[in-house]
Amino acid sequence: MKKVEAIIKPFKLDEVKDALSEVGIQGMTVTEVKGFGRTGGKKEVYRGSAYVVDFVPKVKLEIVVPDQMVHQVIDAIEKSAKTGRIGDGKIFVMPVDEAVRIRTGERAEEAI
Repeated sequence: MKKVEAIIKPFKLDEVKDALSEVGIQGMTVTEVKGFGRTGGKKEVYRGSAYVVDFVPKVKLEIVVPDQMVHQVIDAIEKSAKTGRIGDGKIFVMPVDEAVRIRTGERAEEAI
């Protein structure tokens, strides 16, 4: 099993969720996060004063999938989250050693 984490622009969430549903993903965890990448932030002017916005609002998706679905999930996220502009986000893939569904005690892939 693998855990796929994606950091995307908030307005792309519905599009990404629909794309993941099409490939068979039935559940995910979504968290509102803030961060910055290579650009480091941007300067804005508010009431005549310039200030730097260091952290940009983003959405983090966490999805645990069987190994054979990883590439489908990555492709679905990449295609649906892409705007072609800076700050589209990142996708990370990590191994998952164990998963347990608390209600039933199911383990491994049956738990996801």
